[in-house]
Amino acid sequence: MGSNMAECHPVGFQWVMEAKLRGATVIHIDPRFTRTSANASFHVPLRAGSDIAFLGGLVHYILENERYFRDYVVHYTNASTLLREDFSDTEDGDGLFSGFKAGEDVYDGSSWQYAGQEATAAAGDRPGHAGRAETAGGLGGSIAASDAGRDDSLRDPRCVFQVLKRHFRRYTPEFVEQETGVPVETFERVAEAICDNSNPERTTAFVYSVGWTQHTVGVQYIRTAAIIQLLLGNMGRPGGGILALRGHASIQGSTDIPTLYNLLPGYIPMPRAQDVDLETFLSGHHASGGGWGNFSAYTVSLLKAYWGEAATAENEFGFGYLPRIDRRHHAYHTALEMLKGGVAGYFLLGENPAVGNANSGLHRRALAELDWLVVRDFFEIESAAIWYDSPEVKSGELRTGDIKTEVFLLPAAAHTEKDGSFTNTQRLLQWHHKAVEPKGDCRSELWFMCHLGRLIREKLRGSTEPRDQGVLNLAWDYPTAGPHAEPSADAVLREINGWGADGKALGAYTQLKDDGSTTCGCWIYCGCYADEVNQPARRKPGSEQSWVAPEWGWAWPANRRLLYNRASADPAGTPWSERKRYVWWDAEQEQWTGHDVPDFTKDKRPDYQPQGEAKADAALPGDAPFVMQGDGKGWLYVPSGLVDGPLPTHYEPHESPLKNALYEVDSNPIRERYADRLNPYQDGDERFPFVMTTYRLTEHHTAGGMSRNVAVLSELQPEMFCEVSPALAEERGLRNGGWATVVTARAAIEVRVMVTERIAPLNVQGTTLHQVGLPYHWGSKGIVTGASANDLFPIVLDPNVHIQEVKAATCDIRPGRVASQVRGAAR
Repeated sequence: MGSNMAECHPVGFQWVMEAKLRGATVIHIDPRFTRTSANASFHVPLRAGSDIAFLGGLVHYILENERYFRDYVVHYTNASTLLREDFSDTEDGDGLFSGFKAGEDVYDGSSWQYAGQEATAAAGDRPGHAGRAETAGGLGGSIAASDAGRDDSLRDPRCVFQVLKRHFRRYTPEFVEQETGVPVETFERVAEAICDNSNPERTTAFVYSVGWTQHTVGVQYIRTAAIIQLLLGNMGRPGGGILALRGHASIQGSTDIPTLYNLLPGYIPMPRAQDVDLETFLSGHHASGGGWGNFSAYTVSLLKAYWGEAATAENEFGFGYLPRIDRRHHAYHTALEMLKGGVAGYFLLGENPAVGNANSGLHRRALAELDWLVVRDFFEIESAAIWYDSPEVKSGELRTGDIKTEVFLLPAAAHTEKDGSFTNTQRLLQWHHKAVEPKGDCRSELWFMCHLGRLIREKLRGSTEPRDQGVLNLAWDYPTAGPHAEPSADAVLREINGWGADGKALGAYTQLKDDGSTTCGCWIYCGCYADEVNQPARRKPGSEQSWVAPEWGWAWPANRRLLYNRASADPAGTPWSERKRYVWWDAEQEQWTGHDVPDFTKDKRPDYQPQGEAKADAALPGDAPFVMQGDGKGWLYVPSGLVDGPLPTHYEPHESPLKNALYEVDSNPIRERYADRLNPYQDGDERFPFVMTTYRLTEHHTAGGMSRNVAVLSELQPEMFCEVSPALAEERGLRNGGWATVVTARAAIEVRVMVTERIAPLNVQGTTLHQVGLPYHWGSKGIVTGASANDLFPIVLDPNVHIQEVKAATCDIRPGRVASQVRGAAR
């Protein structure tokens, strides 16, 4: 759901097909009938942007028909926890939770907490409004199991279980049909299949991709799936869980060791302006229970990795060298700042916002306002050519002579031309070895960053300016080799792993300390270089190891292949079933054992209870498997950590042809909106009656910079096109293979028409709703060129992670190519 796995993740999909051959039921829920649908047991078409209505219907079905795994729910989730009396749900507030600040479009999450508890840092701002805050990394908050009241009978009206039932009480099968277009009988077929396959003997998995994330409620989509999986007992058990498919070999790695402005490695939050010293920062993110109880050890060890001997207790281990967040600094906010002249220079490393970002036209104009732009890529991409080859230059809206941006286009090395590690979908680090030296001036990112840093430090040498000391004191001493003085990726991995006071590589993150005696570049990766061995480079044949494959690559943390696997056994430590046994308590050995590395303290007894002022892992009882949460529970209800509500709620996309059938509030009330003349919105505008959604093709990759320069791929998919149903084609006079113009308030683009039954009209809220499918890979550069689908979409974002909504918006479609008056009107 939210993924076309067969076409976008074909290597991984082979294992889905293996499972199907062995009897697994594969259900594909998606607006389009794709190759995934063709290979599934059955396909369920639904309206783009209505997934919470569908998933919420599953929650309702599970609860009303008592199909939940009661023992699992009572012991392993927060279902029995009592909430504060001043909490009110969207059912009470006509689409708003308690704490909404009218006029500010933010929530104060204080009332969302458990009974008897105050708001925690992870709820958002410290102590202010959740909607203005950056979310607190991966922190589960300072909530401890003993702090809140419980009702294990699940009858108390203020317990999470009853609040959950009330919240989803109107998500009936009939409501699902009304909002999503999925007939009642089809929905119930899905619900029964999932429930029948979720019990002590069987498990069900959800698989998603950007079809879930790229919405103004994208985080809440995944939250709804988490509720389903917790109710059914599918988390922490083999064959269960929620799998986020990654679209590139190391997208997981680029969030673990992040390219994100608001996170440090290992999901440690970036300090904010009010974090005046290390003690303030650490206390603000303190968690008494669970893995985050060692937050200070992870942070100090990271600071030691950055600044080495220059990081001392006297200077707070270099904490003052870290930048601070004082506002949003994500790509969309930055682009709008560019338009105002507030950004002088910009680096684009493997990114192409001129094609890949929502409202690409705005991004092209923004890049044209810079003083300088550095682009590192395999080819001259659209973002590097904005000064002479863009739709705006061709139309005369921008003139090359007026664009001041100086562009530096630097050739990048391919993955075959450099050493390094990938971290893929299942948190698995795998090492790849350089096959050949890069040609000409092509260089790796590691080479570029290390030598750029070296040159900057040389220029700053001797500076006494306080702002320069963080750069000058970096522990930047990676050995180099080869004709281009390539820094050692192996040495970088060892630094990420970390070492102790004796200089030897650490074996586990549990060895990290906050006294400055340990160094670690990313705490969740600690152990990837254990015993001075590059663990991700292991290639032991599968025939020589167990089915869990513990000696192929290395999975974070601790080479654990399944997170929260303590949940695969019952509270007493016995497997829920012999068929699905995974890890269990060995009473004779008095330790946890099994097929995988137990996600639990090895000698913690199932009946262990915390004593006194226990902290971190010791604060969790022996039957609390979700060890990164402060209370060790799986959260059906989220008291802290999200800024737009503790429970998922059906809201319409920001642009929708329909009104919200549940509430007066149509869309996520704290979605990020940006008022700008180049970013007009059209919500409710009858001139745009159709739903449009973007997607990827197997033959092209993301913004197309690589694939559109490959002749065979360009031949396979040579032109930008749209998918429309025969009914919509007839209604609008569109001809298969002919031209059409797709129009929004932002732009008008011309596309070839593919008339197909793969994207069928749906009956939604008593009317026929048409959807238009748009691949987004084309631009003005490469062997094949075409219009960019992202030109059509507005900048409107999920408030938790600032991701764009490009899977559901509104448009019109007309026969023929772009006419000059249409283009001008749209602009």
